[in-house]
Formats: sequence, C-alpha cells, structure tokens
Amino acid sequence: MSDSLGSNLKLLCSHYRSIAEVCRKLAINRAQFNRYLAGQSRPTAHNLKRICDFFGVEAFELAMPSEQFARLIGARSGDAPSHGASDPLLELFAPLRRQASPMDRYCGYYFEYSNCMSVPGHVLLSLVHLREERGNYLFERQERQERQEQTRGGSEDWVRCRYLGTALFLQDRLFLVDYESLTGNEMSQTILIPSFKSRIIRLNGIKTGVSSGDRRTPACTRVVWQYLGHEINRVNAYRQLMLYAPDDPRIDDDVRQRLSGAQLRDGLFEME
Repeated sequence: MSDSLGSNLKLLCSHYRSIAEVCRKLAINRAQFNRYLAGQSRPTAHNLKRICDFFGVEAFELAMPSEQFARLIGARSGDAPSHGASDPLLELFAPLRRQASPMDRYCGYYFEYSNCMSVPGHVLLSLVHLREERGNYLFERQERQERQEQTRGGSEDWVRCRYLGTALFLQDRLFLVDYESLTGNEMSQTILIPSFKSRIIRLNGIKTGVSSGDRRTPACTRVVWQYLGHEINRVNAYRQLMLYAPDDPRIDDDVRQRLSGAQLRDGLFEME
C-alpha cells in the first residue's frame, strides 16, 4: 500500500457527512481509522477488504497516486481547479439546470435491474447512489460481472465498472447521463418515469448504451430501479451485484415482467 492511502481515504470520506459516520458504518475504531488517514498505520488485510467493499474500490486503486485516484473516482465539483474561463459544457446545460425541478425525494440507494447488453439473456443487477451536492444531483452506479473466461495467476474473477453522472428532473421525467469512470470510453443515458406515490418502491425506465464486447454494439434495455433507502449496508448490497439468469429465483416475477414489457411500435422502442 502506497503513501497515498491516507489522502485517498480522505477523498472517499469527503462524500459522507463525517469521519465518525464512516467509522460507524465500517465498525472500525475511530482512533485506528485516524491513523490510516494520517499515514501512521496501514489496515490489516481484513480491514482493507472491508474498506474496499464499503467504498466500492479495489486495493490497488487505493494505492494509486492521489491525483490519479481523484480522477478515477471523480473529484468533488468544488475541488476542480479554476482556469479563469467559463466551461462551454457547463454553459450548455445551464438552462436545463434552471428549468429542472427538485428531486430530493428520489435521493438514496437503488438496485438497478436491466437486461445485460454484454451478455444477452441475463439480468444485470447494479447499485446506484443518487445524492444532492451543492444544488446538483449526482449519482454513481456500480456494476460487477464475473469474467466469462478463466484467468490464471490469481487475477480478479470479477470485472467491475463504475459510472458517474448527473440527473435532472424535467417535466415529469428523470433524465440521467453518465460515463464509465474507470476506462473513460463509454457513456449511457437513462430515462425514468417518476413515482407519484407517497412512498417510492420501484421506478421504470429505459437505458441506452453500448455492450462491452469487441463490437461495442449500441443497445437499449428496460430498467427497474428498486429503492433501498438513504442508508444501507453497502457491503451486503455490493456482494449481490452480478449477472443473474432470467429464471433465477432471486429475480422476482414483478421485476421480470417489467424488464420484458417493452414493445416496438412504428420503429420506436417504447414503454408505458
């Protein structure tokens, strides 16, 4: 583990209300965790795995130089350097941000069910965290798929993707645009139909993107977001992220029916 461990952990913790909250969720002694942050001590293999599972990162990523790690996970907007000139991309989206409605009631954690674009015929379960930050709504989506081919030499058995994006609530639709932050070679867009019930349970929508195969085929799939709450056990949730067969008993009939409920009408892929 490199000397960047402390600063990288501080960056991860900055997305939470306090260090105490992180320690409480990790069940790690605050004094011990402070030594990690100060670079005075390094986690045991057991604690390192707990930390990585909680934040959704890998041990080798925590060892990266601080600047590289910040680019990897997406630094907070206020940490970005100012170059004294306006950003054309921010200017382009400024009217939409002014037009958008608040979406605080949708903030929290979700399981996202989708038909997998890379492995057709399977259901991909992802973890989404939607949050408000400085007046903007940002989200992170974690995916984890088991490798299709066997690897040697102790290589990881899982392929992981982390998508970072922004969300806007425009005229009764939730629009989400993100990019794959580990490779920087992919974007996707999701449109969700909001819930008008007092309690959010599941949201229906459509997602477009590309498969991760060699052909990078553009594809579109229905998605179902299942609300988990504002606070969850991230470790337990992360362990459930994988590909499922469509008849797997862990995929309930309601989700299965929603994922298969789209239709082609006049050349358009629609959902109701």
